[in-house]
Amino acid sequence: MSITDFIINDIKPVSEKESIGEVQTIFSQTTLSHVPIHRDGTYVGCLAENDTHCYDATCIISEYVHAYQHFFVRYETNWLDVLETFAQNSANIMPVLDEKNTYIGYYELADVMNFFNNTPFISEPGSVVIIEKGIQDYSFSEISQIVESNEGKIWGGFISKIENDVAQISIKIGRSNFNDILAAFRRYNYTIVSSHQEDTFIKDLRKRSQYLEKYLNI
Repeated sequence: MSITDFIINDIKPVSEKESIGEVQTIFSQTTLSHVPIHRDGTYVGCLAENDTHCYDATCIISEYVHAYQHFFVRYETNWLDVLETFAQNSANIMPVLDEKNTYIGYYELADVMNFFNNTPFISEPGSVVIIEKGIQDYSFSEISQIVESNEGKIWGGFISKIENDVAQISIKIGRSNFNDILAAFRRYNYTIVSSHQEDTFIKDLRKRSQYLEKYLNI
């Protein structure tokens, strides 16, 4: 299944020659965060629900051209970039245009998230490992080598945070010699941020800590 299978076209762009009341009516009948607007058949942007309810319903839409939000994706845009554009614009509707800027339809955020949930990164069994290392010191080639040399499979990975020149990397790993993979990351000076029941290194530290505490209390 392709992300383009989720394109919907039941909501057409509203002409900016129409009144604000037309857009307000659409918002009252749907749960959309934005409504697309066109000028002589060409998409020119969206009006946001939160803003539009404050406008005079009798005014022409073009009087609020300064409020247009100019986000969209192309028909060829891959699903990860579509998801990123949703996040950047705090929207639950994403206009889809062709190479001539002709409006094709739109994506709904819920459908794109459902597409994401069906990718192996989410659907395949495994564990998410969160590791940290200096932003100049980590590499995905090294991370892949660590996992695959310990008979693991990587279902996906991304940079989940960068702070104080330290990169945090989240990786979905198919379970295989999982504890060996964690140990290998530590040998390569990666910090394991996530906690895992099968982590024998942490279990050993806990046992030593409990032994030391018991010894000091004698």
